[in-house]
Amino acid sequence: MRELRQTPSRAVAQLNRLRKDPIVAQTVRATVAATISYAVAVRLSSEPAPLTAPLTALLVVQVTLYSTLTTGIRRVNSVVVGVLIAIGFSSWVGLTWWSLGLIILAALTVGQFVRVDEFVNEVAISAMLVLGVTRLAHQAWDRVLETLIGATVGLLFNFLFAPPVWVSTAGESIEDLARRMRHLLLRVAEELGRPTTVERAAARLHEARRLDHDVAVVDSALRQAEDSLRLNPRVREGLLSRLVLRTGLDTLEICVVVLRVLARSLTDLAKRRASGEPLFPHEVAVAMEELFAHVGGALVSFSVLVTTQVSSNAEEAEERLTAELAAAAASRDKVAHMLLEQVREHPVAWQLHGSILAEVDRIIDELALEHRSQRLMEELDRAARAQHEKFAFLARLRRFARGETVRRRRA
Repeated sequence: MRELRQTPSRAVAQLNRLRKDPIVAQTVRATVAATISYAVAVRLSSEPAPLTAPLTALLVVQVTLYSTLTTGIRRVNSVVVGVLIAIGFSSWVGLTWWSLGLIILAALTVGQFVRVDEFVNEVAISAMLVLGVTRLAHQAWDRVLETLIGATVGLLFNFLFAPPVWVSTAGESIEDLARRMRHLLLRVAEELGRPTTVERAAARLHEARRLDHDVAVVDSALRQAEDSLRLNPRVREGLLSRLVLRTGLDTLEICVVVLRVLARSLTDLAKRRASGEPLFPHEVAVAMEELFAHVGGALVSFSVLVTTQVSSNAEEAEERLTAELAAAAASRDKVAHMLLEQVREHPVAWQLHGSILAEVDRIIDELALEHRSQRLMEELDRAARAQHEKFAFLARLRRFARGETVRRRRA
């Protein structure tokens, strides 16, 4: 009976995960929009099989409203330009090997000047399809009509059924990155008091380097979340949300670089140790293991603070981060005294000991609330200046229309 009760709940949970999956959402939305555009094109176009409309809708409907608008404009532009080129060529020459090469050259050349970006090749594709299917102008214009139908249906579909806001997905990616960093620190800490071979230390260094790939994956998810916040009527503070997530990822990316340097220092230290000799004495290793645990906890708390939307949860995450940073700073001072005593007795590789402490200090400093607040305010000021410069021309036109410029000159 208990398993039967848990089965529906698991099914509901799985459906919720699928609904939040960008791939599933994009697949369903694109399929529905393409089907609707074909049904509309069958009624409006004279072509027996107006497949250009669903093709355009399939390519226009994106996972965010912002990318749908930008993609739709460039898509329609590229197709219309390609059809116009094909119409011009069809009125002068037929379809031969040299005319095909000439039309591809012309389409690719013109495509560079009409600002279609990544859809330059589609200008040539549209021209070839029209030239190859028929040389009648009205059938070529049917292709333009189908393209407009597909793009319009795709845009209206995203306006009426707004795409999800992918902030939670990006937040989960950021938290997952922080947890991977914490797990790496814990694995490194477990080996500090043991005899560690160079190969094992180098393996941890390779793990730290693989975090760069994780940062790239999170950056891709964050870009998608940023696009989902743009032009979205359901979001009130889209700019602030984008900057909070972006500055948080920038901080974690800096910490990833520091972790890689830390792993490199421990690898170099393993090369200095004799066979069977631990990296640090037992007391120092225990203290450093405690230090790395607090630093890892601070990384996770920082990611939770960045991705938390509810104010009460944000306050709790901030308190947790403050406590972890305070404990990490205390552990760091304790480790510093122990390493100082060890260096006085055995000054070998003292620079590596100092490098490890410096790298830990850098992570603690990057995660500090004061540092984060300052960086967030700088990004807000930069965004405000960019917004002001963007609309400065419109503001001058508005003042000119009101006659303020003329009155100032007369005064």
